[in-house]
Amino acid sequence: MTASILLQVGGGMMQMIPMVLIIIVFYFFMIRPQMNKQKEQKKFVEALKKGDKVVTTAGIHGRIVDINDATIVLEVESGAKIRFDKASVSLDSSKSLNPPAAKA
Repeated sequence: MTASILLQVGGGMMQMIPMVLIIIVFYFFMIRPQMNKQKEQKKFVEALKKGDKVVTTAGIHGRIVDINDATIVLEVESGAKIRFDKASVSLDSSKSLNPPAAKA
């Protein structure tokens, strides 16, 4: 009697292993990389300065003319100035526009 109860409990635990493995794989391949990408985006937005060339998430290319706490002012090609939230600047699209400074 006791042995059959232990086998039933053990069988239930064996059914849980695939679910636990799926959760672990989901964390390492989906959640963790997204958290790292959010950290990189936050660092990028905090490091923006006047004169940087950026691309917004809407695809607008421009050069930063003015920066406030939550907004930036971009000067686009025709000389027009447009105000955007800092969060609308795309890290992925803007990476190639500003090459990193050479280390001396």
